[in-house]
Amino acid sequence: MTRSTPDFDFALGESADMIRETVARFADERIAPLAAKVDAQDWFPRDLWPEMGALGLHGITVEEEWGGIGLGYLEHVIAVEEVSRASASVGLSYGAHSNLCVNQIRRWGTDAQKAKYLPQLISGEHVGSLAMSEAGAGSDVVGMKLRAEAVDGGYRLNGTKFWITNGTCADTLVVYAKTGEGSKGITAFLIEKDFAGFSIGQKIDKMGMRGSPTCELVFDDCFVPEEQVMGPLHGGVRVLMSGLDYERVVLAGLQLGIMQACLDTVIPYVRERRQFGQAIGTFQLMQAKVADMYVALQSARAYVYAVARACDAGQTTRFDAAGAILYASEGAFRVAGEAVQALGGAGYTKDWPVERYLRDAKLLDIGAGTNEIRRMLIGRELIGAA
Repeated sequence: MTRSTPDFDFALGESADMIRETVARFADERIAPLAAKVDAQDWFPRDLWPEMGALGLHGITVEEEWGGIGLGYLEHVIAVEEVSRASASVGLSYGAHSNLCVNQIRRWGTDAQKAKYLPQLISGEHVGSLAMSEAGAGSDVVGMKLRAEAVDGGYRLNGTKFWITNGTCADTLVVYAKTGEGSKGITAFLIEKDFAGFSIGQKIDKMGMRGSPTCELVFDDCFVPEEQVMGPLHGGVRVLMSGLDYERVVLAGLQLGIMQACLDTVIPYVRERRQFGQAIGTFQLMQAKVADMYVALQSARAYVYAVARACDAGQTTRFDAAGAILYASEGAFRVAGEAVQALGGAGYTKDWPVERYLRDAKLLDIGAGTNEIRRMLIGRELIGAA
């Protein structure tokens, strides 16, 4: 995939530039050729995971002592962006693995848990997932029904999770369950796919992000040893919410990648496509469309990169983390829609990837918290309402 826009120096630093160059090359060579198949067949390309592990991509934010490369959220955003430019589906599964699972274990796991789970997750031998949502509990975290009953030596889990990214292929899962009542009665657990009583329920057929598997998880008297509790007992909401800011920022990289992919398709097309005896890129209306797409991308990059840097400095705010993904997600869906429009009838066919970009872009208006919830959070924080 040839990048069709000029480089703009955001002065992100040598490490960020190195990650971009490395991941862009890998994505062009290994991911982009698979993207159409991933989407058409709803196929998860697991063979990519060890290759990405060999490049250090699964442990970008993990300290070197645990097998990571000890960089920051800025570099992680860029890695997700470049993967998603080739395939947003692979980018989503990668972000869920490396941030929602690996980074949470790195932040909250005991030394014994890190030693047990991080090596195989970082190498890509294992796939990771996070399970919070349920059919009746998405934005309402406290409304979850999965129950963890204390028994001799551990806990017995009963209930289901829903909308779980990587659920069908995950070896290690961070799972939230009720151990009490209210917001102070939720606990995070580390679950292994082979635990008795744990199984995969229905696989969800989605309109976009196909190839990033989403499913139901079923817990039927699933015994979980006490040492699998991650973070404080009854402190799961704190564990979850403390990671949500980083999740939002890292996953915003998906939308940056989609916007870049749109421009990489549209600009060559409008240079070549001819109507009325000239390339349609010579028409001012089409030039304005491309200009708006480019400005949307660069504006979103500036906000997302700035918030990622704030995360690395320990200075981010919850409303800016929500704001970054809100801005990027709405920009990406708008840009993808313009990409379809720019290609006209061709853009509405499966012969061109822009219809896939549009379907993929819609997810993050909804996932990782809906844009309605993000707006509520931002407004409430800024106004100071209870």
